[in-house]
Amino acid sequence: MDNGLDARPLAERPLFFCGIGGSGMLPLAQIAKGLGHPVAGSDRSRDQGRSPEKFAALEASGFTLFPQDGSGITSRDQVLIASAAIEETVPEVARAKALGCERLSRAELLASLFNAAYFSVAVAGTSGKSTVTGMIAWILSEAGHDPTVMNGAVMKNFVSPDNPFASARIGAPGLFVSEVDESDGSIALYRPTVGVLLNVSLDHKSIEELRVLFGNYLASSGKAVINLDSAEAGYLAGRASEVVTFGIRTRTADLTIDDGSITQTDRGIEAVLIDNRRREAFPLTVPMPGVHNLSNALAAVAAASAAGIGVAQAAFALRSFAGLARRFDVIGTSPSGVTVIDDFGHNPEKCAATLRTLKATPGRVIAFFQPHGYGPLRQMGEELARTFARELGPEDVTIMCDPVYFGGTVDRSVGSERIVDLINAAGGHAEHIGNREACRTRILALAQAGDRIAVMGARDDTLTEFAQSILTRLP
Repeated sequence: MDNGLDARPLAERPLFFCGIGGSGMLPLAQIAKGLGHPVAGSDRSRDQGRSPEKFAALEASGFTLFPQDGSGITSRDQVLIASAAIEETVPEVARAKALGCERLSRAELLASLFNAAYFSVAVAGTSGKSTVTGMIAWILSEAGHDPTVMNGAVMKNFVSPDNPFASARIGAPGLFVSEVDESDGSIALYRPTVGVLLNVSLDHKSIEELRVLFGNYLASSGKAVINLDSAEAGYLAGRASEVVTFGIRTRTADLTIDDGSITQTDRGIEAVLIDNRRREAFPLTVPMPGVHNLSNALAAVAAASAAGIGVAQAAFALRSFAGLARRFDVIGTSPSGVTVIDDFGHNPEKCAATLRTLKATPGRVIAFFQPHGYGPLRQMGEELARTFARELGPEDVTIMCDPVYFGGTVDRSVGSERIVDLINAAGGHAEHIGNREACRTRILALAQAGDRIAVMGARDDTLTEFAQSILTRLP
């Protein structure tokens, strides 16, 4: 990764994060600072006055923040940490280039820290990564270990006054747990001791590209943990040298669920876990609703087993797993009996899991969806439309606003209107209202006792505030 500009080890260098408040950058900045790096950064959202409490908390924690005008880049010694896709015209990028600063992508820095650990656990797949990463981290912590954890979501078990945005946990540098991303191809950088593969489905890349990326990832893992319920993931199992398998529907997997033992409510799910390797059974209680979270729990237990932790101990630890922010996060229920849920669902598989969880219990669903970009909408828009039309009933409503857009040169020719038209053409009930505040007005007008309002989307920290604003305005 060294481009020859400075031969000193990375450990001795000050780091500057461009976009430090992002869901991927923030936890990495926390980890880098915890490992001893001087860390500074800037963020366009801070300059725009978005999420001021987050940036105030960062400054209170010792991070030095600058406007995104290039003023924070002052020395050739600094290493610029910036998205590979960020425009060259961004002031920090231009200033770093002029000074001859080394530049690393977020993934390159993360991989260098991750691969330096003595024991590492990576979690890959197109859905469920953050939840499984949080579950594994909690199991390791409850087992007396001290993992450093890189996640894309706030892990409620690790929230504290000193760490209100606990998408990272600073622990021993020799034990590292992280979700790893395939969307930009950076999954190829990681060499995990244990590599988990949850699923393989359409997101940012074609299935053919994903097969290559995930297959190479399994081949680079010391041990692989693979979900056999995902046909594509199971297809790649031959690329791994040593495998622990799991699956709810695949009864021959190493770890599975006793048929007929699943009991679920709107607050959690229980089942009997079967370890086919030893012909043993254990109770498994997950305080998060949805069959997909039962699969996530199996993945975490399987990863813990691959790391040498007993299945019984791992399953027991999950009884006290508090979940993640924005992963079917119940904001509250109004006096009139309307429940508001904040959720990260943004691709077809994640949205389907959330909607199925909602439909597993009685009540109408009002699904608000904010697409997380124009590019992803073009890539997966048709499948998203099929998902909403298929998973929701005739009484349910989808409200869709315009995609997230914070500036830049992205092609905005395909918008939310097209997806709404596709949902309605497939027999669903969807409305396009471009402005988000107008969406809130419409949702409040529609809401009735017993409804569940799901606020769904990614790449926008203000969605949680939006969900809370709906709840406070409900009668």
